[in-house]
Amino acid sequence: MRLQDHFIFKLLVTVIGSLIIAVSFNLFLLPHNVLSGGLSGAALLIHLLTSWDTGLVNLLINLPLLILGFMNLPRQVMLQTILSVSIISIFLTLIPITKISSEPVVDVIFGGVLCGIGVGTILKYSGTTGGMDIIAMIISRQSNISIGMIMTILNGIVVLCSGFFLGWSNALTTLLSIYITGKAIDTIFTSHIKLTINIVTSKGEAVRQALIASITRGMTISDSYGGYTGQPTQMIMMVLTRYELQEAIRVAKEADPDCFINVYETTEVHGQFAQSR
Repeated sequence: MRLQDHFIFKLLVTVIGSLIIAVSFNLFLLPHNVLSGGLSGAALLIHLLTSWDTGLVNLLINLPLLILGFMNLPRQVMLQTILSVSIISIFLTLIPITKISSEPVVDVIFGGVLCGIGVGTILKYSGTTGGMDIIAMIISRQSNISIGMIMTILNGIVVLCSGFFLGWSNALTTLLSIYITGKAIDTIFTSHIKLTINIVTSKGEAVRQALIASITRGMTISDSYGGYTGQPTQMIMMVLTRYELQEAIRVAKEADPDCFINVYETTEVHGQFAQSR
């Protein structure tokens, strides 16, 4: 078993990533009335308007989506997501809101980068951070609606609310924060919503059955053979969203620890991509 597949490793990544996210919020963004993107931005806005505990608000906002996710997504993914949301909420409560710098732009840059590092690390090695990730995973399984467009709309709402309630100067710095966070996430994780994964395996049927049971996507299987060994193999090709990538890799490796996996970006998909059970 690979190191990143161990529960202890995932737990450690989740704790570290959540700590980084909470630090970016409470030490860099909130002291200057700057928001992040997605539902976490809504939680920060509610805190600034009401002085309610940020961690508690973040947990309450995510609760309906966690329930929805349990009804539509793999249980293991949702257990990791619940763990992430809970730890982030705890750190948001424990870490005091403290102004590190008197320069808002400097804090926004550092806060955006730190938030992106935390979120990107959790997405890559552990699970999701809740919020829009849950909505994105559900939508990506059942339709071809652009996830990027939905996230842009939600972030736009956060920016508009920031301008309306906190002032348009804060709205512009919030927009900067969201942009920097997104770029940091893209650097650590992937900027591509759709990816193609090729799996070369000598246990094609076992891998196929495991993927069918876990990932709601079609696949194409072709016979192949090793260029050096000459041994017969099968190559499985699937188009996935980035939210399904780690699950697909985990499932394939469990079925065949020796399989070879190649992942590359997909710019366009024509045909039946979305599938629902």
